[in-house]
Amino acid sequence: MSRTMQLTVVIKPFYQPDFQSAFPRLARHLGYLQPELVARNPTLYELATRLDHLLYEFDSTPLRDVLLPHRAQIRAVQKEIEQHIADRRLAQADALLYRLEDIFEDIERQLA
Repeated sequence: MSRTMQLTVVIKPFYQPDFQSAFPRLARHLGYLQPELVARNPTLYELATRLDHLLYEFDSTPLRDVLLPHRAQIRAVQKEIEQHIADRRLAQADALLYRLEDIFEDIERQLA
């Protein structure tokens, strides 16, 4: 790495048209206590990195009840993505982003 420059990898959301449309139930539940998070159109990767904080903040809510059983899997996938990005293995990181999306789609289906 250069002494004066660094490489940055950015994960951007690609929702049609936005997070609330792609994950309406999850957005509704998150919006109760975190409306600014939903308005920011977060990536699923961002939600994964903040998962423990969200579980704490949404204690005793239906959202926490649905998220908690997925915690270990989400954190494991998020850590793998992070490692692939650090090692510049972006194709592998991209494949894991699809797995993360599948987990969040399961969560969306489980939310009422």
